[in-house]
Amino acid sequence: MSTPPKDQRIIIEMGMGNDLHGKDYTKAAIRAVEDAMRHSSLPLFGALDLSHDQMRVQVTIGVQNPDAVDVDAVTAHMPRGKASVRVIKGGLNVQGNEIVIATAAVEAFLPNQSHAWTQNT
Repeated sequence: MSTPPKDQRIIIEMGMGNDLHGKDYTKAAIRAVEDAMRHSSLPLFGALDLSHDQMRVQVTIGVQNPDAVDVDAVTAHMPRGKASVRVIKGGLNVQGNEIVIATAAVEAFLPNQSHAWTQNT
């Protein structure tokens, strides 16, 4: 019998954000994360009487200049859970303009909850 995984991913959402003026990579990154979070709802916490403090949130941001993103500022925008943010090369700069586009993947994990489920027969 295999050992259940320590953490289980309960959701993954993708988002896109931009800054149309000023090439502000942090602003674009925060907007991408906010866009991803607007696509999700986690009613499972209420259904299982779980605390959001148990949730680990892993955020991956893609922008053309990863060093220009203030990771602490992005992390501060995470409303729940224990967040970690990493920034990689990706996204898009629109040449000839000041537009930067960021993409984000927001993943939420919980400790294995298989013990909380029973099979009804």
